[in-house]
Amino acid sequence: MANPRKPFRLNVGFIIHEEVGYSHKFPFEYEKAVLGDDLTLENFSGMIVIDRAQQGLVVQGEFSGDTTLECVRCLKEFRHTLHADWTELYAFNQKSVSESGLLMPEDGHIDFAPVLREYALLEVPLKALCKPDCKGLCIECGQDLNVKDCGHSQGEDDSPFSVLKQLL
Repeated sequence: MANPRKPFRLNVGFIIHEEVGYSHKFPFEYEKAVLGDDLTLENFSGMIVIDRAQQGLVVQGEFSGDTTLECVRCLKEFRHTLHADWTELYAFNQKSVSESGLLMPEDGHIDFAPVLREYALLEVPLKALCKPDCKGLCIECGQDLNVKDCGHSQGEDDSPFSVLKQLL
């Protein structure tokens, strides 16, 4: 199916010569997929479906994979599953280009790694939590409050605006 060094670079040139409405599926499954220096997904699987349209190739994809994130409260690493569904148009000419700006390469090979990376990064939560009720770290001593309570009060607010809370 694909080059082992570039597993998401697919030869789709044969689809260009098919009739409008032709569809081809490219399933994939990898134990580990590296999508850039800062993003590695394990148990990465999905499907890319390419449909021949008048303006170009309509690419629909879906994938899921596990990555390691750091909890914003307790700073521990944890496993998180990313899942995305996406659709893009690879236009045949500049006149048909969509807002994504993707153009069909002349050699008939499309590298989907940048698109997969983009959609995977969109699925990474802004505030990643290891669990919804993570207690975080003590603001006094740094103790992980999920492991044990250190006895320090976590509710005190030394902010000069804390007096305004009493008005509510």
